[in-house]
Order: sequence, then C-alpha cells, then structure tokens
Amino acid sequence: MAIKIKELPITERPYEKLEMYGEKMLSNSELLAIIIKNGTKEYTAIDISNKILNKINNNLRELQDISLDDFKDIQGIGKVKAIQLKAICELAKRMSRPINDAKIQIKNTKDIAGIFMDELRYEKREIVKLILLNTKNIIMKIIDISFGGTSSAFLEPKDILIEAIKIGAPKIIIVHNHPSGDSEPSLADFEITKRIEDASKIIGIELLDHIVIGDGNYVSIFLKRGVNNV
Repeated sequence: MAIKIKELPITERPYEKLEMYGEKMLSNSELLAIIIKNGTKEYTAIDISNKILNKINNNLRELQDISLDDFKDIQGIGKVKAIQLKAICELAKRMSRPINDAKIQIKNTKDIAGIFMDELRYEKREIVKLILLNTKNIIMKIIDISFGGTSSAFLEPKDILIEAIKIGAPKIIIVHNHPSGDSEPSLADFEITKRIEDASKIIGIELLDHIVIGDGNYVSIFLKRGVNNV
C-alpha cells in the first residue's frame, strides 16, 4: 500500500507546499496531483501524476492530445478525473490564444509571430488563421479559416476574402503552421499566397503578409520575396 500524501512532511504535500512557497516551486507531478486530488489504495495522487507524465515523456504540451479513454486507461484515473484533466488542458490552450477584441496593433512580422507561436507551434494538424485589420493595422478579428492534416490544409482565396468583406476589413494577414516544426514555406505556400494577393487587389483589400509558424521559428513569405508591407 502506498504512503498517503497526508503522511508526508507538511513541506512535501502539494497543497501546503503551494500555499507556503507559491506555485512556481511545485514540480509538474505536484501540480497535476492537486488537480487529481485523490489517489487510490495503491497509488497516491503524485504516483498517478507521474504515470501521466511518463505517458507523454514529461512533455506537458502533449497533455492536450491525450483522449478521455487514454486518460481512463491510466490506473487511478476514472471518468470524472479524466474529464477534469481534459477541461484543464482546454482552458490552458484557450489561454494561449489572442483575445479577439483586444486592441492589438501590428507593427511588424514579429508581432504576429509572437501572438500565434505558443498556440500553433505544437499543433499536430495544419491550421490557417486569418487576421483582419483596420487601416491602422489594429486587429479587428481573428478567424480560423481551415483545418488540415499533418501536411496541408485546404485554402481558397474566396474563403479568405469573404470574411474580410463581411466586416469591411481593408487589410489582412494569413498565418498557418507546419506540424513538422519546419517553418520553411513550401512551393504550394508561395503559390496560394500569390493567388490570394492577386484576388485581394481586385477588390481593394491589401494582403500584408503570409507567415508560416514552425516549432519556435517562423518565416514571412513576403520577406522571403523581398517585400515588407507590415
């Protein structure tokens, strides 16, 4: 039978440790143990936390990819705990997203990459985002335009421009990720950028840039072409 957390010295108990020293002093397993709360006869909450971390090789970003059934396959995790863990993961993911109604002004490519890097760098599928801006480059709205697989996402100029027309956005920026982690644009990336740019000019909307996000790195397709609109 495992030793109970309440039998540990007070300075080693996750709840008390957080209260005394702050959340930054807790290990990943201790933070997870607080969420899990109760252990079993065989395992403490910390033991169960370590089982979860071992499953994802201690990469917390992988938590969001564990399904409810996978959580429940871990000894000590039932339906309720699995749901709680999924909810926490989703909240953490949403917290990394930019707020649509915040008055964020885009001054350069780095500004855009900074907004989306944490959200997109670990995504396992390709996601295309459309940033709609006003004349002063202040973000009006951010929209998920397309979701793809591990190598590509389907994208059409009309899907981009319809959204801009709806709210009267004079400027747009496109951002998408490469699940491989390599931000180098593909030939298809260059081709679709040119198609969208040409279509945008016809209706008086300015495509400022198309940025590709990798794992901790990014590339501006426009800067690659020697153009700096932002």
